[in-house]
Formats: sequence, C-alpha cells, structure tokens
Amino acid sequence: MLDMARELWVIARRYRLELARGLFLLGVSVLLAPADHPIALENPPRRVETTKSQMCVHTRLIDEVSEQVIQRSLQVVRELGADTIVEFFPWAYVEDAPGRYNWAQSDLIIKHAQNQGLRVIARMGFVPAWARPDPVKQPTTLNYLPDNAYDSFSDYVALFAARYAGVVEDIIIWNEPNLAFEWGYRPPDAAAYVRLLSEVYPRVKAANPNARILAGALAPTVEPPGSPHGLNDVLYLEAMYAAGAAPYFDALAAHTYGFTLPPDTEPAFDALNFRRVELLRAVMLRYDDGTTPVYITESGWNDHPRWTHAVRPSQRAAYTVDGFHYAEQHWVWAQKVCVWALRYPRPTNSYPDYFTLITPDFQ
Repeated sequence: MLDMARELWVIARRYRLELARGLFLLGVSVLLAPADHPIALENPPRRVETTKSQMCVHTRLIDEVSEQVIQRSLQVVRELGADTIVEFFPWAYVEDAPGRYNWAQSDLIIKHAQNQGLRVIARMGFVPAWARPDPVKQPTTLNYLPDNAYDSFSDYVALFAARYAGVVEDIIIWNEPNLAFEWGYRPPDAAAYVRLLSEVYPRVKAANPNARILAGALAPTVEPPGSPHGLNDVLYLEAMYAAGAAPYFDALAAHTYGFTLPPDTEPAFDALNFRRVELLRAVMLRYDDGTTPVYITESGWNDHPRWTHAVRPSQRAAYTVDGFHYAEQHWVWAQKVCVWALRYPRPTNSYPDYFTLITPDFQ
C-alpha cells in the first residue's frame, strides 16, 4: 500500500489532483469539475470519514475572492480524509479601523468548513495600520505589534472567540514569533510574547470559556542568540517558560519540517528535521508541563527541483506518508499534524509553491 501511495504521488504531479490523495492512502476520487451554478451548502452537511485522527491540512482561504473556490478547497480537504484545517484570520482584514469590523470572509470560510464537517484551528495575526506606528516616523510591516496595541489585539481575539464559540475552539496566538521577520523585523523577544499571551488569555476565556489558546507556532531554526534572523526554537520555548508562559496557554503550536531528511531521523539541537519537535516536547517535560498537548500546525516536505532544501517528488510522497505513521506511533501528545499547505490563492513562482498539495487551479 505504501509503494502504491508513493507511485500515486508522482502520477498526481503529472495528471492533476485526483490521485494526490494517494499520499493519505485513501481511495475516494476528488470531483474537480468547476461549478456553473450558484453556491449552495451541501444538504445534509457532510461528514469526514477518516481513520487518521491526527491528519490536518493548513489552508489559505482568507485571500480567496471566490466562494466557489473556498467550497471546492474544503471539499478536497474532506475527501483527503483530513478532519481539521488551520486557517488564518488576520486582525488587519477584520478591523481596518478602530471598532469597525467586517466578518464576511471569516463567516464564509467557517460556514463552508462546518458544512464539510471540518474542525477549524484559527491563527491570529497581522496588525492593521491604525494600530502600528505612524509610517512617516517609523515604517513597519503587518507583523509589527507594538506593546501599546496588545490591548486592542486581545479585544479582537476575544471578539473572534465569542463570535465563533462552539464552532472554533482552537486559537493560535501569532505565527513564528521566534523569527525576526514574523516579529515585525525586530529581535525575537520571548518575554514580550508572554506578555501578549497574558493579556489575550483571560480576555478569550471570559468571552468563550471553552476556547483553547495555542501558543508558539514556533519556526524550526537553529539561529543562535543575537542572530538578526531569529532564535533557535528550543531556546525560545525555554525563554517562554522562564518568563512565566505556562498559565497562559492550553496547547503548544509547533512547526516541524523534514527538509531533506526522512521522518525517522534523530533530532538534534543543531539540526533541522521532522523529529525536531521532540526537542520542544522535552522542554515542556523539563518544566513539568507534560499534560499540555502539542498541535503541529505546519509540517511537510518540499519537492522543488532546484531548491537545496527540497527532495524528489517520490521522496516527498514516501516521507510524508511515513511521517504520519511515525507521529501516530510515537507522538501520543500530538493532537494534530497539519500539512503545509493545501494550495495558495495564486502562485508564488518560487519554491513555496512546491509545499502545496495542489496548484491554485486545482491541478
């Protein structure tokens, strides 16, 4: 069966999405014919049939302009056998001016995810211009969250948690704060991130007591202290605990990529591979936090033909399937293992395109 999955992956790259599910050892065909009728919810709502409870896919639907594409993407996720998606819900998109909210796109995505029987893990981030410094005095990026905006950001996350209570219960606070780029081109600051968690957590719990706050979403990196690019994720997590993070998150989100190595390669502090997340788990155990679960919200391999961190398509198929098997057998503490990514709204025309399972036009 595994050999068949590997073969199907190669064929899928050649002959379109329909056989890509061979990666997940499933046999149901994907319907790819474009719809030429008004978008309607499926009735009755669909249910995911899967034997792989950890399986999850990271989508990027927030930038889609077509409801048909949103629905079609989520149908594909369901037919792959994944029962959960991770999706980005940027603050900057919803509250473009103080107190002025537009939930239309978020509502649309969550409505269709529900209709396909999919659980949603929501990722929070992106700061609106009004909450950042004056660009004339200090140019900043969407990832720049100043200290004086923690309160407004916390309000947004709490509103999100209340609006989708009973539907979206898992909320990731920020993305890869251990990278300078993701922290607004500033040196990573674990203590500042913990202060952010300490403001968000009580607001969200007051708005929706059943919500789970996922902290971290740490990027795998071996950057040393003082690097202008980021900080080793193991050191960053240790710094989070040292700063008192434990009471302010219900699960740890982590990213673990295989790069050029098979999934069973031993982890090491100075190496990047699939099992690197085990080093983060070891930190949690050292801080007596073993009951807190881990959500791997990004994972996978890349098969770009010229990127030095990529593998061959046949290797990517084998490693991905083997990675799910390894996680199922060894990572009882991992609630989800989410593949980055289903598809992008448009091609990047670079190596990130080769992380996706399908192309923007569903090939």
